[in-house]
Amino acid sequence: MANQGYDVVVDVDADGDLGHTDLQEDLEFHPSNFENENRSSKVQPDATPFLGGGPSRGRDRSPGGSPAKHSWWTIHYYSQFFDVDTNEVLRRCVAAVYPRSNFLDVLEGNADLYGPFWIATTVVVILFLTGTISQYLANNDDEHFEYDFTLLSGAAGLVYGYTGVIPIALWAALRWFGSSTADLIECWALYGYANLVWIGVALVSWSPLTALNWALVGVGFAWSVAFLLRNLYPVLSATDAKASKILLILVILLHGGLAIAIKVLFFAHGSPVNKDT
Repeated sequence: MANQGYDVVVDVDADGDLGHTDLQEDLEFHPSNFENENRSSKVQPDATPFLGGGPSRGRDRSPGGSPAKHSWWTIHYYSQFFDVDTNEVLRRCVAAVYPRSNFLDVLEGNADLYGPFWIATTVVVILFLTGTISQYLANNDDEHFEYDFTLLSGAAGLVYGYTGVIPIALWAALRWFGSSTADLIECWALYGYANLVWIGVALVSWSPLTALNWALVGVGFAWSVAFLLRNLYPVLSATDAKASKILLILVILLHGGLAIAIKVLFFAHGSPVNKDT
């Protein structure tokens, strides 16, 4: 009896008049144990996102501190990966250019796509501009020089395609070989920030000196592939030894292909992208 109480039920007439209440006619008492139904108030934990990020990512939390649940086909789900301020992006750019620790530790489990997107876009624009300058310097005709906008589409396809597709393939391979630490957003961020070196290379690789251009592209390749291997090795080593070696070799070969494509398509006077040469 100590845990029993009474619920009060008030019957309201059709006119909504609460002024007249007869306790004997309108009030009924029902026993209640006042026990809280936990199943009605329990908050279910958020499901793991399909992109591979776990609950520890710490994104998009509700005022109460619990992770907010959003469907992956909504814009709001992807907006959380662009929720980063300029100072944080600059800090990550500095950490990518002058690496003092593992870049994944710099991301602190909160990888973004804002920085990689604008870095890739900057590389595309600079490749178009410097590639155009390279073609202008190679133009020996007296005719009016015309811009070749296929350089722009070629740069966009090369940079966006490489930065967007290769991380997906790497993430899928790591998952296939049983890696539980692989994260697609972190792969995108890693490859995106690795593109920083190509901004500097593109700015100085428009000269007509072919040997100098090859040397500069080689420096860009060496720096960026070392950055990728340094940060990918702990993740790749979590897989089978044979699989990790194969993936490391593929990462080097594919990145070498990117470097050669940049040199041949944008900093060679006989570029196949240029239809006039």
